[in-house]
Amino acid sequence: MKFFKQIKINLFIFGLPLLLAVFSCNNDDSSVADQENTNLTNEDNTALLFMLEEEKLARDTYTYLEDLWEINQFSNIKKSEQSHMNAVIGLLDQYDISYSLLAYGEFNNPEIQKLYDQFIDYGSENKANALEVGANIEDLDIVDLAKFIDATTNSAMIQVFESLQCGSRNHLRSFVNAIELSGNTYEPQYLTQEDYILIINDNQEQCGP
Repeated sequence: MKFFKQIKINLFIFGLPLLLAVFSCNNDDSSVADQENTNLTNEDNTALLFMLEEEKLARDTYTYLEDLWEINQFSNIKKSEQSHMNAVIGLLDQYDISYSLLAYGEFNNPEIQKLYDQFIDYGSENKANALEVGANIEDLDIVDLAKFIDATTNSAMIQVFESLQCGSRNHLRSFVNAIELSGNTYEPQYLTQEDYILIINDNQEQCGP
């Protein structure tokens, strides 16, 4: 699906105030390290809100396409995407960050809304397109999570995002397997070819909560 390769998601700036813990006057190095691992930056704040909507994108798209085509992958993976949303919500609640969830198919982030609309239009044409949409979403999710993991020092956020990324790798393998069983092939749209091959050639993983 060549036109999806042109889609570039720009982070939507939500403008929410960062809630920081009060720093201790203690100059001990371990105390500073603890603060780095527990506090959130503005970028972390934005990343959590962004990933909440990107996981919602997956859940809502799979729900729509499962209702349309009754494909097992959508039925099973949409439940996992709800768990992914819940994991991000847990962090947002932990750090007292405000967020809002709109109705199915509706998003605060206009770029994610655009993606949803395009995925639904394309996936509604036939089952082959629908499976390709599933692979596209997981492909994108893995790349975005990697970017946010590399950009943060918050240990709780890293742990959750690595778990989500593990799940997305399993989902990508599932969609690609279904695509290949139907006689088609998948070309990665966001992952590098090298990273894609490594994921596809690996076994299903046991992911944390």
